[in-house]
Amino acid sequence: MRNKSLILLGADAGILLCGLAILLLRQYPAADYSVLPWALGAIGAAFGVQCFLIKGKYTDDVWLLPIVMFFASIGVVMLGRLKPVLCIPQLRWLIIGLVVLLAVLQFSRKIRELMQYQYILGILTLLVLCLSLLFGTEIGGSKNWLVLGPFQVQPSEFGRILLVLFLAAYLSDHKDILRESGRRFFLLRLPPLRFIAPLLCIWGMAILMFVVQRDLGSALLFFCLAVFMTYMATGSKSYVFIALAFFCLGAFISYQLFGHVRVRFDIWLDPWADPAGQAYQVVQSLFAFAAGGTWGTGLAHGHPGLIPEVHTDFIFSAIGEELGLIGCTAIMLAYTLFFYRGISIALACRRELYMLIAAGISVSFYLQAFIIIAGVTKFLPLTGITLPFISYGGSSMVSGFIMLGILLSMAKKE
Repeated sequence: MRNKSLILLGADAGILLCGLAILLLRQYPAADYSVLPWALGAIGAAFGVQCFLIKGKYTDDVWLLPIVMFFASIGVVMLGRLKPVLCIPQLRWLIIGLVVLLAVLQFSRKIRELMQYQYILGILTLLVLCLSLLFGTEIGGSKNWLVLGPFQVQPSEFGRILLVLFLAAYLSDHKDILRESGRRFFLLRLPPLRFIAPLLCIWGMAILMFVVQRDLGSALLFFCLAVFMTYMATGSKSYVFIALAFFCLGAFISYQLFGHVRVRFDIWLDPWADPAGQAYQVVQSLFAFAAGGTWGTGLAHGHPGLIPEVHTDFIFSAIGEELGLIGCTAIMLAYTLFFYRGISIALACRRELYMLIAAGISVSFYLQAFIIIAGVTKFLPLTGITLPFISYGGSSMVSGFIMLGILLSMAKKE
């Protein structure tokens, strides 16, 4: 079974090389063969890491990396189609991510020791999220970037890792109090304020990100992640109702007070009211899905370039146009398979702390994919987050492989 994972990884390599070959043979753009050494380097690095994983020293799971490389292969091919200048940088970030994955597995025991310092993790989470609030630069309508010379870093991508670790440590340590103790408020049972305060702080930070940074995607991801992990740890529906009430109240107040919030929701409700203005991206995204149909127009035969920022937020729309419903369904099924493998790892963990970490990371990836896919299809208001391992972005790629490394380390039976 372990060797079969190499066959699956070989299929991923075939997708990457065949996709790039199609683009090069069509001379789209001008045949730039300099991308091939980087593609071969990424494939070699992936096979090297997979062989390392097969040895079973740090993990017992050998299926997650091939699934991730499927996403990465699709992403690189689509970037070669949409914005070729970013193809080599994405391959470079992919190789860096694979190296980071090995480093995380090597130091996985040290990472587990950090769980003893839950409040330090909580403080670090807030500090990382506040970095973009205080020093952030607005790019693409959201003030969630730090510009460090030639590099652009998105702190929320790394803050999500700290959030999962903090919530897992805090909830596993206080689960009994959060489950049983507290006063009854109508039909809800609440613990003392000092125990629920960290959760309220995280929820409040999510609302603040939504209002101040105009970052609906990260805010929704952080908020839902906190609610899911709290429910997984306690099994109490009270926290879900409180969180939803908290979020609805914050969203209502934000809608009344802030113009950019009203614009975002109005676009979601009726994009055809301003199809050439504020709603242009959403409208073009819907046109792309309609043009793709079931089978798609074919790689390099569509017009996804009509969508602004198609290589980041709207790359799923480009996939829908050129690979059709078949390609979109394959990607969504792969995300579902990744989630299934992650939850299987969580259920096999012997300690509740490790179970919450594995489940939190799995839910995080699945939520992120759901939120952005729902946004570009107008199921939810448009959000500015990346499609995991597919959209362009160094911060997203590196943080994704860090979380993958932590998840794989949870699969080691100890």
